[in-house]
Amino acid sequence: MLKKVFVSPDPGRSRLRFATRAVFGIGLAVVVCGLAGTSLVGAIIGGLAALLALFTVTDATVRGQAVTTALLPVAGLPVLTAAAALHDLPVARDLTFLAAVGAGVYARRWGPRGHSLGVFAFMTFFIAQFLHATTDRLPEMFAAVLLSVATAATVRFGLWCYERRRPTPAAPAPPAGTGLARITTRQAVQATAGAGFALVVGQLVSGDRWYWAVGATWWVFVNTTSRGETLVRGFRRVLGTVVGIGLGFLIAVPVAGAPVPTAVLAAACVFGIFYTAAVSYTWMMLCVTLLAELLYGLLGVLGPGLLALRIAETGVGALGAALAVLFVLPVTTHAVTDVWIQRALRCVHACTAEAAARLAGTEGADPAPRVAELEQLLGRVRLSVAPLVHPLSPMHGRRRRARRVLDLLDDCAREIRGLVAVAADPEASHDARLAAACWRVEAAVEALTGGGAVPARAGEPRAAEPALAHLHDLEQALAELAAPLSTPSGSRLAGA
Repeated sequence: MLKKVFVSPDPGRSRLRFATRAVFGIGLAVVVCGLAGTSLVGAIIGGLAALLALFTVTDATVRGQAVTTALLPVAGLPVLTAAAALHDLPVARDLTFLAAVGAGVYARRWGPRGHSLGVFAFMTFFIAQFLHATTDRLPEMFAAVLLSVATAATVRFGLWCYERRRPTPAAPAPPAGTGLARITTRQAVQATAGAGFALVVGQLVSGDRWYWAVGATWWVFVNTTSRGETLVRGFRRVLGTVVGIGLGFLIAVPVAGAPVPTAVLAAACVFGIFYTAAVSYTWMMLCVTLLAELLYGLLGVLGPGLLALRIAETGVGALGAALAVLFVLPVTTHAVTDVWIQRALRCVHACTAEAAARLAGTEGADPAPRVAELEQLLGRVRLSVAPLVHPLSPMHGRRRRARRVLDLLDDCAREIRGLVAVAADPEASHDARLAAACWRVEAAVEALTGGGAVPARAGEPRAAEPALAHLHDLEQALAELAAPLSTPSGSRLAGA
């Protein structure tokens, strides 16, 4: 886990900048709320609104991100009003919460913007339960949300908009043709069913903190597609929460809400959430759990009993998600894994072609966005294959093949990054052999994605020129991928 977080590639230091900007933006939002005269509750909801604005908005263009950010209050404030108005009407409140779950997941069919607005709407209802929002607090909460979203937008699009210099690729959409076109409808039904279970059982566990279970179910479904992905994510959520609770006894409980150390530790947790989100869900949940404990310390209610209850409610939520994906419209792992692998391989070829064009002096050729897209696609591959490579997986043969595939895809990505670095050197020049090497990469990708045989290059010496050397090693990795990918139908890689 440590290696995964601190050794994982960070092209362009994007994760580092993402996390640093978040700390600055959220901190500034809390300060602005304080200067506006809001209470502690107002400052907390403002900080959480800024966190969501900086974390969930993932449109492909800066303009699209700005529009989505501006729409966040439109989605969140009506939900906040409903949550406050129904505070003392448990049945109506619970049904509305479940409706927010279903609508929030269903909204993902409208792409990154729908996903962002759905998350913000759900979390607004969740935060209202967390802070026991009532109608008399609505004016202050409205002001805090609006001020914080505006402050976050100012930081993101004005003071530090690094995306303008290097466009951020859109999050890969689920590919059509595999039954995934209806995945949002399936997941909306699954999430609502799982949340219903979590709500009922969560209230039996605790009449005050039942919403933790619903929140755990919700977040297990975010960015997952198949049954296996969801089960693994639930396990990681519980693991991150348990480790975070352990750290809470060592850190949050002794701090006991003291303002200065709480602020410093909360900033560290925010950095950890944003920095680790792309590479380790367990680490992200550890940071989320510790941040929640620090906020409860500020509110004066943190104690060992509350921490134990957090573990129990998280377990209930994860169980609700597991039951839902197992028995309600399940989507098997094999329906998605091979498609993500094929898309990653095609992106490898696109990166190679763009880098070769850059070396040839083609005007406008820029492989950097393709490399960023490849990193996202590899993240989707890892998420999809996670059930097969999990240590508790009983399918040892498939686990070995899956690990081999991941290792070779990582080798491909490493050689692509090296090739792009060479192409970025203004002193680098085009070699006539590059075109032939790129053609061989294309042929290998077509063979791997089409079921053909990858031509071997045994005995050919490795070129001394950096670009050709990277292409040679890339070809070798693609050739080695043929064995684990071309397995019999009865034991296919994605057949979980």
